[in-house]
Amino acid sequence: MSSFDIDRLAVILRDAAKSEILPRFRHLEPGMVREKADAIDLVTEADEQAERRIKAEVVAAWPDALFVGEESVAASPALLDALDRADFAIVVDPVDGTANFAAGLPLYATMASVVSKGETIAGIIYDPMGDDWVLAERGGGAWQRRPDGTQWRLKVATAPGLADLVGHVSITFLPADSKPRVLANLAKIRVAANYRVAGHDYRTFAAGFSHFVAFNKLMPWDHLAGCLISEEAGGYVARFDGSPYLPSHREGGLLIASDRDTWNLLRAEVFTV
Repeated sequence: MSSFDIDRLAVILRDAAKSEILPRFRHLEPGMVREKADAIDLVTEADEQAERRIKAEVVAAWPDALFVGEESVAASPALLDALDRADFAIVVDPVDGTANFAAGLPLYATMASVVSKGETIAGIIYDPMGDDWVLAERGGGAWQRRPDGTQWRLKVATAPGLADLVGHVSITFLPADSKPRVLANLAKIRVAANYRVAGHDYRTFAAGFSHFVAFNKLMPWDHLAGCLISEEAGGYVARFDGSPYLPSHREGGLLIASDRDTWNLLRAEVFTV
């Protein structure tokens, strides 16, 4: 594996956002947005051009890395299988929260993670609107950093009882037979929110402003960075069956909580079988 520099990757994401994403925000013509799988699965010219730029910079910096981007996989699904076998891979979501971006809502992110031999070793979530990063390297803690170098360590919140929990829950891809039950169970907690952008769900959790996040669809560009950052901030991460989440997983759901006891409580009371 090439010598990896998380700061260099962070700058690559920021540069791509400055040149390819922000100039197109609220300036998308109709032909610059199109559906992929369905009406809520969108891609824009910003997604495609930002990924092209990020890929070119990644290839130049780490020529032996497998590049796995959301839009690259849309064109070549076999890249996901290659990720499972890769010694060194960089996984990118150029615009996380594309529906928000296309609607002109200022809540989206640019994300990247680094995978080495089946394990996530680094993750970055860049906020183009706030111009800062949340990032982590395995074993090094989770940090929020500004371009001027100012940074501070992130720590998850101490969780209260069930009735006072605040969480971010993506219900879009819950199985039809369990969705009504989960929705009813969410009445047991205080707040169940959804930003429609995993990057900001993870940022909010890792910074201590919510107590859990839950997802069902497991695409690596959506979750690898956020899960590592959440763990490094002190959170407990597992799939719904209690097993660890790995880059090779595409199903099984994800529940991330402030601690293991809260994870178990949520699994029993809200996300029931």
